[in-house]
Amino acid sequence: MSRTLRLDAVLIQAVIAGALSFSHLHDLAQAAGQDGWKAWAYPISVDLLLVAAWRRMRTHADNRAAWIWFVIALAASLGANIATAGLLDLADVPAWLRILVAGWPALAFLGGTLLAHAPNAPADFEPVPAAAALAEPDAEQAPDVTVERAPDPAPQLPPAPAPAPTPAVAVPPALLDHARKVADQHHATTGNRIDPATLRARLGVPAQLADAITAQLT
Repeated sequence: MSRTLRLDAVLIQAVIAGALSFSHLHDLAQAAGQDGWKAWAYPISVDLLLVAAWRRMRTHADNRAAWIWFVIALAASLGANIATAGLLDLADVPAWLRILVAGWPALAFLGGTLLAHAPNAPADFEPVPAAAALAEPDAEQAPDVTVERAPDPAPQLPPAPAPAPTPAVAVPPALLDHARKVADQHHATTGNRIDPATLRARLGVPAQLADAITAQLT
């Protein structure tokens, strides 16, 4: 109920404002030398420009031009209301006001034409790509195929140089016989063959010589 009352009050207020503005515009146009039906056409022209500018502001994204023409039409309506409120002698209208009233139809026609044929797209319009627009709606899209790139081959490193052969070490026969006795004793005691480290420790010889002796004991 409250919404209905608010809506009715707004409509009544709009009708009153429109009727008064319509009457003031008619009186001003008539005082400026526009007689007969021409005086009634002026308020219609102003109201139509107001409506056209308002509709463009509501339905278009770029509404700067609509705001300009809305302000022009609103200034014409408010100017007529103020002028007919006793601030202007309607029996002696100045020449500049007569010129404005006479030039209003051309100005209103220009504004209405620019608003009606503006190239700007509506705010809720989303451009469709050309490829999507030309495609058939029932055409099946090809599945996306992902091609995996083969990994780059690992860089080939030059082969490592072969270790230099170990020069043969001459083992004195007496030392070899002594080493064999030590090895036999170690085997009899532990049950295991003697290793180069143990043989080196028992004989007190360098590691290279101990390896050579161990190789000859096997």
